Amino acid sequence: MTRIAFLGTGLLGSALAEAAAKRGDQVTVWNRTADKARALEQFGITVANTPADAVRGAKHVHLVLKDDAVVSDVIAKLRPGLDEGAIILDHTTTLPALTAERVKTLNADGVNYLHAPVFIGPAAARAGQGTILVAGPRKLFEVVKNDLERFAPKVEYAGERGDLAAVYKLSGNAFIIGINALVADVLTVSGSAGVSPEEAMRVVQFFDPASVISGRGRNMIAKAYAPSFELEMARKDVRLMIETAGDKPLSSLPGIAARMDALIAEGRGAEDLAVMGKDAVT
Repeated sequence: MTRIAFLGTGLLGSALAEAAAKRGDQVTVWNRTADKARALEQFGITVANTPADAVRGAKHVHLVLKDDAVVSDVIAKLRPGLDEGAIILDHTTTLPALTAERVKTLNADGVNYLHAPVFIGPAAARAGQGTILVAGPRKLFEVVKNDLERFAPKVEYAGERGDLAAVYKLSGNAFIIGINALVADVLTVSGSAGVSPEEAMRVVQFFDPASVISGRGRNMIAKAYAPSFELEMARKDVRLMIETAGDKPLSSLPGIAARMDALIAEGRGAEDLAVMGKDAVT
């Protein structure tokens, strides 16, 4: 039985803590809103009154918090109760620059700290599924690796560069959020044309989205803009999408149109659609 602590019991934090308790770990939690933490008592989880109380005796301390400011505040408050040798695993999605500074300064100050953001939803957390990214001192990663694999089958060590897992996490979330926005726009455009959502989603069977992402990404990285889908033609298609949607709100297409217009004004309209990434890669 491992004694661990979770600070932050929102949707993800509570799911991770519940799964740990069901596996047999001795879990203590703390949350700014105590009622959210007390809901976990039914799983044999102890609720602490303060961050310092929560981490006393814990081998691993898991942070699942809102942002950088909250992370810094909570770490300051938990340190009086932190055992020597305990390792802080920060699962919070944070700003890379501030994350790198935390990894550097905390470890230099004798606090064992790793940044470990996750690609795990609450349901996946309860089922022990998903991916954990880890950045920070390798010696600390080697200590926690096996324990992290109990939370998720895929644990990826990004290396000692403190901000790299944070960059990967933001990049992954950009894909998730961007795809979500595009799916919403597809349903809006198709619905405006009298096509059911179920029929509209059949479109993804007609091509390979993963191949499009990797192929266009390679072209952007190589700055390979020989046209296979000219930007001007793509802009025409976006105009047709927006016109079909009519007065219904769109999540992403207007912003895409604005970027295309700026590039066409620069004289890039005859180049491939991949030219949209020309300023992204240096």
